[in-house]
Amino acid sequence: MSLNRNRKRTRTRTRRAATAALTVAMAAALGAAGAGASSAGTTAPQTRQIASSTLGSDYRITLTALRSTEDEYAASVRLQVYTQSGGAWKESDRVTVGDVDGWFWYPLTGKGAVCEFSAASTEPAPLTVSLLLTPSLGCSEPAHYVVRDGRVYAG
Repeated sequence: MSLNRNRKRTRTRTRRAATAALTVAMAAALGAAGAGASSAGTTAPQTRQIASSTLGSDYRITLTALRSTEDEYAASVRLQVYTQSGGAWKESDRVTVGDVDGWFWYPLTGKGAVCEFSAASTEPAPLTVSLLLTPSLGCSEPAHYVVRDGRVYAG
């Protein structure tokens, strides 16, 4: 009887060891998959152009929403200025409107996201931007900029 009991204990230990080894292997595989998913978040963020204006042949100004790689609901807004060079538009400056990841992605990329986006074809070119915070909060306070010689300055 004691021989059967020892065999049973040995089989139980063998099963436990196999289960433990399988668990460790699965955890390692899942960890590697998770690491791959984490590094996928370091790729370029999802972007969406939300406004654009061309001021004569001098400047093209765009507002682009950049989805956060850290928080799926957050976004940043990039204001870019382009100037003509060799018959093509070339970026001459860029600034972040508001705080990095300081906007909400869905309101920013939805209907009515741009409350105000105005510029004038003068030198320097005044520029005003106001964006939707959320439907319940409404629009942000206007941010004022000046574009001079292809560069963006706080205005």
